[in-house]
Amino acid sequence: MKTINTSGKRKRAIARATLREGKGLIRINNVNIEHYQPTLYRLKLREPLLLAGDAVGSLDIDVRVAGGGIASQSDAARLAIAKALIAHSKNDKLREQFLKYDRTLLVADVRRKETHKPNRHGKARAKVAKSYR
Repeated sequence: MKTINTSGKRKRAIARATLREGKGLIRINNVNIEHYQPTLYRLKLREPLLLAGDAVGSLDIDVRVAGGGIASQSDAARLAIAKALIAHSKNDKLREQFLKYDRTLLVADVRRKETHKPNRHGKARAKVAKSYR
């Protein structure tokens, strides 16, 4: 089996996943998924693996994530892992299962932070208060 490379993005975070035959090791930035912190994001990263089932036991997945915060990085890594699993499995059943469970497993969330406008004291839309009385 050849190596499968996929990527996922969320806000400023970009994740690159590499899937190959192996012993079932899943690492995010060279950290085993069992030791990934915080726990909430570890559980989020495991969702595509749990949905895929036994097929993951014979695959090694290495994910490199850069940019963004913890939440964005975990979402980007989750997307990259799900895409890699879809590319590995030849049937459409897993794809349908992912889409039915959560569409963001396979479709990137394209929302970005709104740019700041001039004379708006730090926020994108908040205006400076003015009183004429």
